[in-house]
Amino acid sequence: MIADIKKRALHRIRILEGQMRGLEKMVENEDYCMDIITQSLAIQKSLGSLNKLLVENHLRTHVTSMFEQGGDEREAAVEELLKVFELSNNRGS
Repeated sequence: MIADIKKRALHRIRILEGQMRGLEKMVENEDYCMDIITQSLAIQKSLGSLNKLLVENHLRTHVTSMFEQGGDEREAAVEELLKVFELSNNRGS
């Protein structure tokens, strides 16, 4: 991984860990439903930020290399990206 992206991804993961612990406590304490939902949505947004970092790293490293190799490697990179795009568009469906 690219050092800066790795650092930022690990930071985001640590934030997510705290958010998840907070969400767990909110459910255990039977907090107000809208507050729990708000926390859950914040976690989803944080996961989106993490995914963006991971995709950026993949594009800057693996995909670049796969495109340079051409042929089957290039096609595999395109298929991977299409799969991620499809998964991201099917969230919550």
